[in-house]
Amino acid sequence: MDVWLTDAAIADLLSIGDWIAADNPIQATEFIELLRKHCLQLADFPLAFPLVPRFSALGVRRRPVRDYLIFYRIHQDRVEVLHVLHGARDYESLLFPAAPSAQ
Repeated sequence: MDVWLTDAAIADLLSIGDWIAADNPIQATEFIELLRKHCLQLADFPLAFPLVPRFSALGVRRRPVRDYLIFYRIHQDRVEVLHVLHGARDYESLLFPAAPSAQ
């Protein structure tokens, strides 16, 4: 099974790397490689991590890596990494933007 990183996930990794690099460029590179490795490992055991409880109907799962969460979906032929976010962030508003309210 292939792993695809969405543009949003790639932007997340770049942002995380930039944030860490401000204090420690070497650690930034190493940590981004660790996150990428964990993303790619999803190909081997995509069902190993739980669905996001409130959004299980959408098939979104999350894998923790230290203080970060890798959000992904499983398709028939691939794993699609949606976002990589710090666990303290309001990930629901990023993953599932509120639909306009009906009036």
